[in-house]
Amino acid sequence: MSAILEKNPTEAEWLRIVAEKVQMLRFGVVQIIVHEGKVTQIESTEKTRLAPDGPSWRERS
Repeated sequence: MSAILEKNPTEAEWLRIVAEKVQMLRFGVVQIIVHEGKVTQIESTEKTRLAPDGPSWRERS
């Protein structure tokens, strides 16, 4: 999901966005992009972790 804010967000607004993105993740990354000293973009990437004790793809027939 992507959103564009129409105005320059305040520090409290972008901190709220970062907190929301962190709370939505189980495993992943939240990245804050800064341009000329201002936050311009916030990205999140979620990872799906597989159980280490589960069957590997090599064990399947």
